[in-house]
Amino acid sequence: MGVPGWSCVSSEVAFSSGWFTVRRDRARRPDNSLTDYDHIVAAEAVTVLAVGVDRRVVVTRQWIYVHHEAQWRLPAGRIDRDESPEDAARRELREETGYSAETWTALGSINCADSLTNHRDHAFLASGLTPGEQRLEPGEADLEVHRLPVGRVLDLTLGGEMPHAGSSFAVLLAKAKGLLG
Repeated sequence: MGVPGWSCVSSEVAFSSGWFTVRRDRARRPDNSLTDYDHIVAAEAVTVLAVGVDRRVVVTRQWIYVHHEAQWRLPAGRIDRDESPEDAARRELREETGYSAETWTALGSINCADSLTNHRDHAFLASGLTPGEQRLEPGEADLEVHRLPVGRVLDLTLGGEMPHAGSSFAVLLAKAKGLLG
């Protein structure tokens, strides 16, 4: 018989916006003691590793406000309430880059900041790319789309120049699974 897990005794909202909610839970630990546990509840997200037949990856470069710098990233965004992760991945790729893909492969999911948030990112490999027109949101006006060789994307990831968790996870997982050659 295992040790009983954590349980929530009560929960209150400390702050809420259209993007996330900050909660303070009164929690019972496995040793039966009580503690306050502050955490952020956020929508799940997707990241898309879109690779063309020419072995070039569709990447974006954009100013990331909370990090105060421009960053290399794969196309990514949150999952809306009425969407599956794959539907959100298809939408985000189209909106941010204009590309659509014929073939979709789920790579896996990563918890982005355990103990702070429930935020989870679902990574997908997209291939059979067709270019199209971007549909950027106002906050994405500075988003640049690039097509970089697979080797360059691996170098950016391993060199810490692609720090977005979902992007690094997708690139490294696809490489480990032999999907990037």
